[in-house]
Amino acid sequence: MEKEQWQYRIGYLGPEASFTHVAANALYSNELLVPYPTISDCMDAVEQQEVDFAVVPIENALEGTVAITLDYLYHDVQLKVEHEILSPIAQHLLCHPANEKDFLQATSILSHSHAIAQCHKYLASRFRGVPHEISASTAAAAKHISQHPSQNSLAIANEFAAKKYGLTIVERNIHDFHLNHTRFFVLSKTPSTNRLEEPKTTWMILLPEDERSGALHQVLSVFAWRKLNLSKIESRPLKTGIGHYFFVIDLLEHESHPMMFGALEELKMLGCEVKSLGSYHVTKINP
Repeated sequence: MEKEQWQYRIGYLGPEASFTHVAANALYSNELLVPYPTISDCMDAVEQQEVDFAVVPIENALEGTVAITLDYLYHDVQLKVEHEILSPIAQHLLCHPANEKDFLQATSILSHSHAIAQCHKYLASRFRGVPHEISASTAAAAKHISQHPSQNSLAIANEFAAKKYGLTIVERNIHDFHLNHTRFFVLSKTPSTNRLEEPKTTWMILLPEDERSGALHQVLSVFAWRKLNLSKIESRPLKTGIGHYFFVIDLLEHESHPMMFGALEELKMLGCEVKSLGSYHVTKINP
């Protein structure tokens, strides 16, 4: 297939067979998928127009927000959310085929920090004392295992990674809780033009500098009396000192709705700074 046959270039947190790759492929299977080693590299690639969109993880049901994604969106880039992908997550224990009989004597366990945390109880009971090594992604861990059979290490990753890198799944579904999902943002330089039936909007809000009493309550009241439904509110360190935060709010309404416009104007009148990530649609991937 020639490059000209692809309509879009899609960056994603790689390497191939990462959970992000699986999510990107579910939505953009006919486009050119380009792996990047870090989340910030993915977002920089969109800013610099190396790719048209970037798919990055934003939140896991067990481990919460992916901090680097939120912080980089607030501090470092001017991007919009084109789409959200909600994908089920199943973590498996992988080894090199040469070490299948001896996997219980593994010298280390490699994976992304979130994946290791999602399997904490399993690892504590099954591999107590075996050191954990952090990789950039679950797929990077699987790739490393495939290239270093003499280390007798294990990886935590998905089934796609096992197939891609020729590894054996020695134990399946090792995550501690089985309703595990991850949200992914599809990011672009321009606001989404998609027609949305059930839209979401994400705003990043910085409270007034005077830190007057009840400021957060006033902000929430802006949405409450307008009956604008919030699906999430979270604080993140502003990186200017202890006790300084910005807030991330997900709303179940399109930004163009009159009530949303009124809310934005009232927030500005209260002295808040608002950075909008735009309005977008959610696609759910079936298990």
